[in-house]
Amino acid sequence: MEYQEKELKKGIKIHTINTEKFKTNLIAVFLTTKLSRENVTKNALISTILRRGSKNMQTQEEISKQMEELYGAGFDCGLDKTGDNQVLKFYIEIINDNFLPQKGEKMLEVSLEKLFDIVFNPYLENDKFKEEYVNQEKNNIKQRIEGKIDNKSRYSLERCIEEMYKDEPFGLYKFGYIEDLEKIDGKNLYEYYKNLINTCKIDIFVSGIVDEETKEIIRQNENIEKLKEREAQYISPNRTKNKLKEKEEIVMESMDIAQGKLVVGLDLDIDIEKEESKYEALIYNSILGGSANSKIFQNVREKANLAYAANSSYLRHKNNIFINCGIEINNYEKALELIKEQLEDMKKGDFTEENIEDSKKGILATVKTIDDEQDTSITYFFGQELAKKKTSIEEYVNKISNVKKEDIINIANKVRINTIYFLKN
Repeated sequence: MEYQEKELKKGIKIHTINTEKFKTNLIAVFLTTKLSRENVTKNALISTILRRGSKNMQTQEEISKQMEELYGAGFDCGLDKTGDNQVLKFYIEIINDNFLPQKGEKMLEVSLEKLFDIVFNPYLENDKFKEEYVNQEKNNIKQRIEGKIDNKSRYSLERCIEEMYKDEPFGLYKFGYIEDLEKIDGKNLYEYYKNLINTCKIDIFVSGIVDEETKEIIRQNENIEKLKEREAQYISPNRTKNKLKEKEEIVMESMDIAQGKLVVGLDLDIDIEKEESKYEALIYNSILGGSANSKIFQNVREKANLAYAANSSYLRHKNNIFINCGIEINNYEKALELIKEQLEDMKKGDFTEENIEDSKKGILATVKTIDDEQDTSITYFFGQELAKKKTSIEEYVNKISNVKKEDIINIANKVRINTIYFLKN
């Protein structure tokens, strides 16, 4: 796997991942912009409106038909919250030209044209988005926002994040807010879209068998040629330090549920510019609650039998760890006390070299499969692009391997509880 990047215009980059592991090419366009209360709902809508039709493929049915004619190419789109940014993602997966039944077909070039047409040349009526599409997608977004409560574990994590990041971009829900939908119509949404396209960070990824000609095809595409240079309006993750609370906050909410959801949000008071801290924190989290052999899983779930589910996850873009437990509601105090014991034990170094090695093996097993999936490798390199720090997979492996017990204890002593969220009946 060979990764290269090139600035096409200021604020716009081409990334190629040359690999012969697959018979397909995966093409992705990522639009990255700052999260804001004013625009979060509009961005969510745009990610769905663009898939409804382009100037040259005016309906979803026409897009699907065109994909079928490209030997069953797959088109998809999505929306992510990465650090303090919102990322609109668009993908096409197609058979590589080398494996087509008829030689001379230019599948990659045609697919690039189709994807760029969807993202940069939307279908309009009277110089605005089609109102029928906008109203339908507003209803779909509304249902998605209302439905976030259906997954109680995910909902509880979102609520903990919301409480930890009150009045900050990262506290926003990535699909926006129902009250904002009422103000949006085809005209003002299209006006916002034009501003977004002219100011956001744009990254174009091509994974598969690619060469210099691929970059030239992208450069000469008429939709790409129209794009202007820009000072990309996004926030590089890990550039701002968390404001540590003097005292942990406890938030309790009631709902008609049979199982309580406990989320403990932790701050890591670590040097955000020290690259090694990220790898040390990864292993710390793995030992704490990131695996089946972790302290929280073994002690809270298995031995004490206080939880149906117990784990933790490390959010490196914000230097947070979130401990998640599904518990009997009357076990709240016991479970929380035992979780806090695990945090204290980590500070004392109450874990073994075997725990460290098991955690490293688990992390490295995942890292070494990055190039086994095209979308995974694109996500890996895009994360580095946003963070403005490039690390090869080999370097990543070395950095994990070099972490020592004293490094993990050092991280443990910089962990503080920010917010305890409990969803009960």
